[in-house]
Amino acid sequence: MSSLVVDLVLCGFAYVVLIYFVATLTKPKISRRGDNNDDGDGGIEDFTPPKIDLPPGIIWPTDGPKTKNPTEPLEV
Repeated sequence: MSSLVVDLVLCGFAYVVLIYFVATLTKPKISRRGDNNDDGDGGIEDFTPPKIDLPPGIIWPTDGPKTKNPTEPLEV
């Protein structure tokens, strides 16, 4: 066998071994202490979006006018 084939086989083997280790090390650990569904982060959950301070003259689309006033037709 040529050295290119040997190098390709060794690189393929190293790739398979690395993917195996990455897959096994990134799996979440199975906790057998209890099934309490606790994230462990603590605190109060607040799901409201933050109030963003906009520059003057800029409004959110939801704060805009609810109805559109019909415009006068243009005469040319």
